[in-house]
Amino acid sequence: MKRLAFTLVVTTALFAAALAGAQPVQRGDLRIGFDATFAPHALPRDRLAPVTIGLHGTVATTDGSHPPQLRRITIGLNSYGRITTRGLPSCRPNELESISPATALSRCRSALVGHGHFGAELAVSSQSTVPIVGKILAFNSSRGGRQAIAVHIYASTPVQASVVLLFKIEHRRHDKFGTVVSTRIPKIASDLGYVTDISLSFGRRYRFGGEQLSFISASCAAPAGFPGAIFSFAKGSFLFANGQRLTSTVVRDCAVRRAGR
Repeated sequence: MKRLAFTLVVTTALFAAALAGAQPVQRGDLRIGFDATFAPHALPRDRLAPVTIGLHGTVATTDGSHPPQLRRITIGLNSYGRITTRGLPSCRPNELESISPATALSRCRSALVGHGHFGAELAVSSQSTVPIVGKILAFNSSRGGRQAIAVHIYASTPVQASVVLLFKIEHRRHDKFGTVVSTRIPKIASDLGYVTDISLSFGRRYRFGGEQLSFISASCAAPAGFPGAIFSFAKGSFLFANGQRLTSTVVRDCAVRRAGR
């Protein structure tokens, strides 16, 4: 009975930590929100299985002032996940420059690995802003012969414009967050614009050499005898033009998938 009570206490504490993982992080008047999810929730214990990952970030201030421009995004994913691009078609960043989402898909659909949307604000005065909204398409790419993700960002309101960001992919052995993706954010409208919201979903299954592969795959690394695990799933770091860096870690849980499922 004591062991059961202890297990319940530990499980409750870990569950509370998992819920707290998506809470906003604040420094001074600057606040970020970072959340990360994956599906399906049930995964094999001892092998990788295809997953889809969702990422969401927000930037705001508590006093209503314009936040500084976002300059760099770095996201680390738990080492029990893996990005695979073997045999997956690739799209060069210069193929995506100054084109619409429809044209980007016509050129690089076979390399598509994710999609999403973004929001930004253009400061026309100290008291007035104009919202900027648009779509995001993510494609398998490379830089210097290494894995990368080319992200095509297309603004549809108030004007039509596009920009391409290249996310570098790093694999770090013996690190809790073994896969790290990062990119630099260019100036928006000569420093008059700032990012407020980014949402992305990554996931792609494909066949190569007669084998079924997945762009992102993961396992549920629960100890033997345990039906699931709670773990640090993702870590987001956001660097701003004024030198401030805000970091948030998201804790999630997984269930062990029974054999044959």
